[in-house]
Amino acid sequence: MDLSNINFLAVIVAALVSFGLGSVWYSALFGKAWQKELGLTEEYLKQGNMVKIFGSSFVLMVIMAFGMAILIQGHQADREIDWLQGNHHGLYVGFFFVATTMGINLLYQRRSLKLWAIDAGYQVLCLSVMGAILGAWH
Repeated sequence: MDLSNINFLAVIVAALVSFGLGSVWYSALFGKAWQKELGLTEEYLKQGNMVKIFGSSFVLMVIMAFGMAILIQGHQADREIDWLQGNHHGLYVGFFFVATTMGINLLYQRRSLKLWAIDAGYQVLCLSVMGAILGAWH
């Protein structure tokens, strides 16, 4: 596998933007509903090691963006990739693989459809934005 065409700056930017989206998604937009669906209290959330949680999350987002870059690079031979093509790659991966896998897990965990919509919605958005950034800079 040739990784010489991977734009590593775009990978980092895609991860940073996705991290920022997650911050807004899980605080201002859906934070309270997400907490309620999981039965989490403010006190419990404050007990977490935020450096470890945020740092590990960012590393995982970099890995996710890197994987998306590899996927986009693999389709470059078929046609020129732009932001819209990258966005479509992210939407497909997000919806057809990530959201469905999360749905299966939540069914067995007997969690709510609302929790699935919050978590899967973020992942689909995150991957579509990652794809758009990587496609634009490809």
